[in-house]
Amino acid sequence: MSDVSVMEQPIIPATGDAVLELSGVVRRFQQAGAVLEVLRGAACSVRRGEIVALVGPSGAGKSTLLHIAGLLEHADGGVIRIDGRDAATLDDAGRTALRRQTIGFVYQFHHLLPEFSAEENIILPQMIAGVSKTVARERAKELLAQVGLAARGSHRPARLSGGEQQRVAIARALANRPSLLIADEPTGNLDHHTSDDVFALLTRLVRGSGTGKDGFGALVATHNLDLAARMDRVVELRDGVLVES
Repeated sequence: MSDVSVMEQPIIPATGDAVLELSGVVRRFQQAGAVLEVLRGAACSVRRGEIVALVGPSGAGKSTLLHIAGLLEHADGGVIRIDGRDAATLDDAGRTALRRQTIGFVYQFHHLLPEFSAEENIILPQMIAGVSKTVARERAKELLAQVGLAARGSHRPARLSGGEQQRVAIARALANRPSLLIADEPTGNLDHHTSDDVFALLTRLVRGSGTGKDGFGALVATHNLDLAARMDRVVELRDGVLVES
């Protein structure tokens, strides 16, 4: 990959099935009286049925980019479109609603609620979104079957292995049928074999969702270059801009 200046930074083209479009995204922080520009015009897109790797050295700003793409943090400039909607035009309540309706999150640690079963952990976000408990339970059972844990729904997280916990976390992220899945080192806490299994599952779910209206895309931050190479595309965050490999 060659160095790319801000002026040369390519806008990765979006298509009609893009679920995430970032263009000219800027993010600055005040640090010790100076301005630190973490993102300097970052641009990329993610389409339905596509899994995109986000790589870069520690401290490059990958988590900041994911937070902006996930509407958890405001950018200082640029365009952020989620499923065709311009997030910059929304107030905080609108951003929260859009995030809840269209985005699912998976983190390095599963963050499951320990006092609830696997099934209940998938039911809760649906009920928060206004889904009835009966419908939410059926959706939870469906997702647990998809991630290979149909027989483990009544188990609390402490009774699940690390790989099983992360599978439940993936199912929970998909509970409200998002258009975009954002994952930050989703296999980072797992051993090599379990990591491969969880990544294979995630890839199968994304690609298997298709490019139609029910499909979803995924942006996955990882330090594992072997896993990154198995995704559909790789974008590297370098000096505040994104360069496609």
